[in-house]
Amino acid sequence: MRQHKTRSHIATFRLQLMIMFSATVFLAGATLSSVHARQQKQSSPGQQQQQQPPADARPRRTTPTQPQEATQTPTPQQQPSTPKLQTTPKSGDTQTQTQDSQSGQEVGEEEVIKVDTSLINLNVRVIDRFNRPISDVRQDEFRVIENGVPQKIEYFTKEEVPVQYGLVVDNSGSLRGQISQVIDAGKTIINSNRSGDETFVVRFIDSSKIELKQDFTADQNALIDALDEMYIEGGATAVIDAVYLAAERAAEYKKGNDLNDRRRRALILVTDGEDRNSQYKQDQLFARLREEDVQIFVIGFVNELESERGFIRKSKRDKAVELLDRLAKETGGRAFYPTSLKELPDIAKEITRDMRTQYVISYNPTNKARDGSFRAIRVAVADTPGKEKRIAVTRSGYNAGREGATGMPPKKQ
Repeated sequence: MRQHKTRSHIATFRLQLMIMFSATVFLAGATLSSVHARQQKQSSPGQQQQQQPPADARPRRTTPTQPQEATQTPTPQQQPSTPKLQTTPKSGDTQTQTQDSQSGQEVGEEEVIKVDTSLINLNVRVIDRFNRPISDVRQDEFRVIENGVPQKIEYFTKEEVPVQYGLVVDNSGSLRGQISQVIDAGKTIINSNRSGDETFVVRFIDSSKIELKQDFTADQNALIDALDEMYIEGGATAVIDAVYLAAERAAEYKKGNDLNDRRRRALILVTDGEDRNSQYKQDQLFARLREEDVQIFVIGFVNELESERGFIRKSKRDKAVELLDRLAKETGGRAFYPTSLKELPDIAKEITRDMRTQYVISYNPTNKARDGSFRAIRVAVADTPGKEKRIAVTRSGYNAGREGATGMPPKKQ
């Protein structure tokens, strides 16, 4: 019995020793881990500070916060940009040409030049009832009326003067089937250029892609090369923006203050007429055109547009024709709507003829007020001795500039 108790005490003692040994090992391992952790903190203090900077160090942080703020507010690139006439190296140095066009006699810094800019110049086409041009009208057979008041003609000529015009060609998908013939028609017009004529070429799709492929030049080969580089591209057609920018370029080129400069300025617009996403509005465009003595001739491919109208809305075709007709009518130009591509060569010849068989009439308005108002113009021409009807076609009017202002509507910023 005593032996049995002794064995029991021994077993209990062994068990206690094992428990104590295990606890000791555990405590020793925990101590080593703690020591190792402290060593890591001491060996890489920079890393630890980066992960958990002290509170007193945070105010001295130099990392900029602007990028985070920029992501919360729209950047300028996210806003619609003002349409611009993009230039290419081949198009010519527009800035140099503009400087050359404004060069003239030197003026002293203290000298003030006053120029009479009130003279109104009109390019007038005269046609019969069959739309055929008439080239034998005398000055005394014309009458000019501004806002119902007859005006005295100060200058008159029917001599041919140089023509400065732009070919403005829609390259959007809507003209995919016509682009080859359009290019050929453009070449027909360019090949009719005469001495003193200058032409520029614009290719357009949407508001972000209105390209000056060739600036004003008399070099027919350069102009034809620009036409040959045209190709169809997808985009929301911006007819209004393209006309706005091209009319500005046509009006500003070699304008200066030369009152004897009576060049005819024109645009030949080739498009389906459906404006999808222009940034300029029609009112802005026509306000600009009233200040720019630029005729617009239109070749409108509208037949492929939807012709069905709603109860209160116009069809796409009606809207396009309305815009193109107004462009031609208000600038004294003409609109053509070919039903077949075979008509293009004859249309090109008619446009060329119309640009050349015109009269230049100038008058000094009796209304001297510079109030910015619109002045309607009507030119009447007497019938022939045989009572044949003759019709004068010119721009519909102009905006009288305000004192100290240019009379131009403000451009978008």
